[in-house]
Amino acid sequence: MKFQDYKQYLSPALAKTTDLVIRSGKGCYVTDVNGDSYLDFVQGIAVNALGHSHPAIVKAICEQAGNIIHASFNLVNYESTLELAERLAKITPGDLNQVFFSNGGAEANDGAMKLAKAYTRRSSIIAFKGSFHGRTIGASSVTGSNSKYRKYYEPLMGGVYFTAFPSKDQCPEGYGADQRAEYCLAELQRLFSYIASPDTVAAIIMEVVQGEGGYVVPDKKFVQAIRDICTQHGILLILDEIQTGYGRTGKMFACEHFDVAPDILTLGKAIAGGLPMSAVIASPEIMSEWHPGMHGTTFGGSPVAAAAANAVLDEFEKSDLLNNCRLQGAYLLKRLNELKEKYPFISDVRGLGLMLAAEFSNEDGSPAPEIWAKVKKICFENKLLTLNCGVYGNGMRFATPLNVTREDLNKGLDIFEYALKSV
Repeated sequence: MKFQDYKQYLSPALAKTTDLVIRSGKGCYVTDVNGDSYLDFVQGIAVNALGHSHPAIVKAICEQAGNIIHASFNLVNYESTLELAERLAKITPGDLNQVFFSNGGAEANDGAMKLAKAYTRRSSIIAFKGSFHGRTIGASSVTGSNSKYRKYYEPLMGGVYFTAFPSKDQCPEGYGADQRAEYCLAELQRLFSYIASPDTVAAIIMEVVQGEGGYVVPDKKFVQAIRDICTQHGILLILDEIQTGYGRTGKMFACEHFDVAPDILTLGKAIAGGLPMSAVIASPEIMSEWHPGMHGTTFGGSPVAAAAANAVLDEFEKSDLLNNCRLQGAYLLKRLNELKEKYPFISDVRGLGLMLAAEFSNEDGSPAPEIWAKVKKICFENKLLTLNCGVYGNGMRFATPLNVTREDLNKGLDIFEYALKSV
């Protein structure tokens, strides 16, 4: 089977990074229809926290599918979904104890913004440049990581305002982390003064670590200041932890690195071990203003996805995934920084845990997506799957499973360095 024989039946809107037709996956590897295996450092875009086809997840899916697959969670209740709701309430920060299940990250973020508006009775949302929250009309409206996600779709959802995030490319040249934080906080205050009165803002939506925007980690005091500003003005803080949540950064939720708790949390990607599932989680007080019929779903809360999600949480409890993520992440960060010293076109290495990126730049400091493209091509030829990030597409992200072994990390890093040498 060749992808080219079927390409005519698929919309070109979904960009294809490779032409691989995959038959199976196990752990860190996928195998195509020709029997060739590839080391997968993308993992469904940070979805497979336990790698491909983890036995516990496969078992949970099969057992649940043998009982019931779907009857709609708004009509009946499922044991697996009720159990998952309780378990999420116990591990989420603050008093986030009530869950609305949906299917994908964009859907969860749409729901979170609706919930914020329903609770505050306010109309506006503030988002950050560099952010990515999804591709629905609502999620696209608060996405600022690349203009292509908004092109031709205006007018989008009204009442959305963007402010600067403390990444190097959004701040004056030469600013350090502390200066970038101060600059961006001042930009937010100017937004309040000139454009969006804070008493009209329902929520500020933020990725604690920007994903598509380049795996950008803000200064701790910036995140804490955003929390304080929201509290001061009665604005709800929505933290989009769809990519950063579930251990990706070395803690269960990235906001724990910053000692903040949101008013509304959105989860997705890794929550169900590879099945479509997401969640909007808030306090009972906030959820109480989301009255019956104000939001809904046909497939959200799937018993099969919930069974898989419970199996994922079981592994977190049994396998010390967070510690492995921290240990292997520290090793990966060290190795990437060593490569940065050897290869001058790697201009930055950043991230937390196993959410790391290497940025490629030209000698004059300008973004070099063309260098990354060459590196990616050589990696692929040597059976390593990679993916880029950042507004200019010049960042290479590393999103291995959280249970990745040192052996697989070294194998991937060897291929990566071979590609760097070749370039």
